[in-house]
Amino acid sequence: MLVVYRFAVTEGETESFSRDAEDALAALASCGGYARGGLGRALDDFDAADEVWMLWTEWDDVGSYRRSLSNFQVKMATPLLSRALPEASGFEVLAECAPGGTPYRTDSDREADPEAARREAAR
Repeated sequence: MLVVYRFAVTEGETESFSRDAEDALAALASCGGYARGGLGRALDDFDAADEVWMLWTEWDDVGSYRRSLSNFQVKMATPLLSRALPEASGFEVLAECAPGGTPYRTDSDREADPEAARREAAR
């Protein structure tokens, strides 16, 4: 599972934002199922007033990511995460490709019946 949070950051808050984002990344990295992650800034600005930053993480599965959101340290990073742009952030990986390799597909973990998934999660 891949999670991508994007942020609009003004030039004056770059230092404090990057420190807070690194703290959030460390909190997420301390959780079970975390595979890797990083923080980046867009190279292109398109004459925008704010820079676009991205905090991304990879997880073993959706359950690991969702459980991480209950972690105390991650909750302390909530003010930063709540600043993310209002767009989809969680993605299931459906194809991968190693350097020089051939892409290979993976099956979806999505439940065909969303209500069944909700009932299962509530148990």
